[in-house]
Amino acid sequence: MDETTELGHDVHEDPRRALSEALHEIKRVIVGQDAMLERLLVSLLAGGHVLLEGVPGLAKTLTVRTLADVVGGQFRRVQFTPDLVPADLVGTRIWRPDTGRFDTELGPVFGNVLLADEINRAPAKVQSALLEVMQEHQVTIGGQTFPVPRPFLVLATQNPIESEGTYPLPEAQVDRFLMKLIVDYPTPGEEAAVVGRSLGGPAEIRQRLELHDLERYAALCGQVMVDRDIIAYAVALADATRHPVAHGMGDLAGMVEFGASPRGPIGLVHAARALAMLRGRGYVNAGDVRDLAPDVLRHRLVLSYDALSEGVTADQILDRVLEAVPVPEDRYQHRVARGTAA
Repeated sequence: MDETTELGHDVHEDPRRALSEALHEIKRVIVGQDAMLERLLVSLLAGGHVLLEGVPGLAKTLTVRTLADVVGGQFRRVQFTPDLVPADLVGTRIWRPDTGRFDTELGPVFGNVLLADEINRAPAKVQSALLEVMQEHQVTIGGQTFPVPRPFLVLATQNPIESEGTYPLPEAQVDRFLMKLIVDYPTPGEEAAVVGRSLGGPAEIRQRLELHDLERYAALCGQVMVDRDIIAYAVALADATRHPVAHGMGDLAGMVEFGASPRGPIGLVHAARALAMLRGRGYVNAGDVRDLAPDVLRHRLVLSYDALSEGVTADQILDRVLEAVPVPEDRYQHRVARGTAA
């Protein structure tokens, strides 16, 4: 396969152009946050859920709603509160006296994009119900199973500065999120643009994709080549969070209680495939993995008490890991250059 075929219209140029147009449409509404918007598209293509963490007022809800409008999906929003019950989320069975039977009323999870707003405000039973639909893409009500529409993406938000009335998310549930994105404040220039836009009317969102297009592009991600060295690199990054001493980071010994689970490198490689396709390549390189590593791995680290007491963050640990683990040579690119890529 030569480079022209590899990046041919039918395989990669078409999705890249269409997805770039969708990204541009979202940016007509959302100012800045370019990395976050790119990661959301990557998650859609890779079929992974996203946890968004940031203080209120950073347009997290608007971003999710805009994304759903642009890709043509059904948008559902649930405000998580301490008195929420599983039936409010997945649905329930209702007795109909006129018919003498129970009818099933499906809940708001039955959409394509579910915004779980302030997810850490709901108790354990609600989190358990959400965990099933995140992992299995189905809901069980009264012994009957109902599949959710495809594609299905959970985008959950949580506020890092407020702890009143919140519940820590179970580690098993956090691990089901493909990425955890930190939404930061805009720059002064971006914030000025936001204020300026607020003086006019809301932008009219144009749908740029169909759901079947999105599924087709997601399937095309499976054609993106992943060299065995890239897989080994993703695994080494995860292993370095578990055994820092073995990777020359003795000063991090005792800082990480539990490192990244195997879902870390699995999600990292799948997300890197989608990112490579967005960038117009038919193969994954180490740069794709490095760019995504903090977002895919940060929420999978359980830091020790020593690390927390010293103010060490998961991102600081991952910065050291990315420095310590050797970056593999881009062998696939060399084979393409020599015209020998299979």
